[in-house]
Amino acid sequence: MLHLEHLNLVVKDIPDTLKFYQAAFPHWQVRGGGEAEWYGKLRNWLHFGDDFQYLTFNDNGTGENRDLTGHQIGLSHFAFVTNSIEAVIARLAKAGFAIDKDGAVSPYRNNVYFIDPSGYEVEFVEYLSDVPEQRNIYDD
Repeated sequence: MLHLEHLNLVVKDIPDTLKFYQAAFPHWQVRGGGEAEWYGKLRNWLHFGDDFQYLTFNDNGTGENRDLTGHQIGLSHFAFVTNSIEAVIARLAKAGFAIDKDGAVSPYRNNVYFIDPSGYEVEFVEYLSDVPEQRNIYDD
């Protein structure tokens, strides 16, 4: 079996980024962090997650994230499954983050998109069915 262990993201500011993800994942914690050199440039890093999955944040990034309305090569978005999308929305709203856009209308799932402080689009999905054929309908 394979599963995604971590995503490694270069971010504008680790504390601002951490605020967003702590609101989304209140059960996760800072697993570790430090300082490292990356191709001649010093940067701080931090692992945020649980015992099995985490996000790595690296600061000292330059420039802007890709234009999400454009067609440039690069990361479009990544998604997390939740058992309560309303709870995620409420926690992020309380932390000062608004929904960027709603997902598609479906009888089998609810989803929303947020933009994190570094410009990454993050989707949250709540499935309303355990039946794979319903969860994975693409023409609704």
